[in-house]
Amino acid sequence: MNNLSVSEKKQLQLPRNFLRVLIPLILLLGVCILASLAFGSRIVGWADLMDGLFHPEVLTHEANVVRQRIVRTIFCLMCGAALGVSGALMQSVTRNPIADPSILGVNTGASLFVVCGIAFFNISSANEYIWLAIAGAILTSIFVFGIGSMGSGGATPLKLVLAGAATSAILSSLVVAVMIPRSNVMDQFRFWQVGSVGSGNWDSIATFVPFLIIGLLIAVFTGPGLNALALGDEVAKGLGVRTGTIRLVAALGAVLLCGAATALAGPIGFIGLLATHVIRLLIGPDLRYIIPMSALTGAIILTVSDVLGRLLGSPGELEVGIVTAFVGAPILILITMKAKMRAL
Repeated sequence: MNNLSVSEKKQLQLPRNFLRVLIPLILLLGVCILASLAFGSRIVGWADLMDGLFHPEVLTHEANVVRQRIVRTIFCLMCGAALGVSGALMQSVTRNPIADPSILGVNTGASLFVVCGIAFFNISSANEYIWLAIAGAILTSIFVFGIGSMGSGGATPLKLVLAGAATSAILSSLVVAVMIPRSNVMDQFRFWQVGSVGSGNWDSIATFVPFLIIGLLIAVFTGPGLNALALGDEVAKGLGVRTGTIRLVAALGAVLLCGAATALAGPIGFIGLLATHVIRLLIGPDLRYIIPMSALTGAIILTVSDVLGRLLGSPGELEVGIVTAFVGAPILILITMKAKMRAL
């Protein structure tokens, strides 16, 4: 340790307030998991909760309800983590403080491919959804970045958001055009489109796991390079970073995470935006720590939104995509007003 340079020692130091933020977040995550298992159209008591978790021989209705909610909770945590990390990567790659899959049109591109698959190829399984959604997300990302890069100044934050908004509007119109003449497609698609984790099952989780692992590994390994990119391309090149490669690989990780989550849970917005901004505000700009903390925060936000949707919509449920949009839209307006569209 004594042989390390001053800059190397600084790199090994934890960000300010890291442990003060990490410990409460872990505790909050535990509370969210218990709330997700206990609350819904039927509220389960502590004893029944413990029976459902630790006593498989107990076969009461309440214990069975808890066991059914375990799958939903795990699926919710995975989707929230994926969307949180995807938002962190997108903001870093584009150097745009309000970049998010829903804002840049990536979710809508995934939606278009899924609805076309339902309408023209009669797809219905999670495996088919996920590949179509990822393909749509990748092509939409390339298109939005290409449009946003045109003209003087390259891909500025403002141009990327405008390109994403315009692309999202066009693709949404195409989604409607495909659905309207096909009532059966509309019935199947409308439940997916609103964004919900209630359809999650063990097959969905098994399908999601490889994409989640690959996306998280990409995020972790590109974090140091993205930190260098935040200093500017010239500085990053001087530090030996291949800027084009880092951007491409990080963007691929973001699209994998976003596309997989969107395919299985529907286009849930604002999770990446909220999670990353909260963590950046609390611990600073270091992507090596923002990425895992955004995963944790995204899981918390989505789980809380799911619980709120179940409570507010009782005896039915309010889909989580509606809850996140209701909460996220005002926060997006505040962030936009304060950020004034400047780059990260």
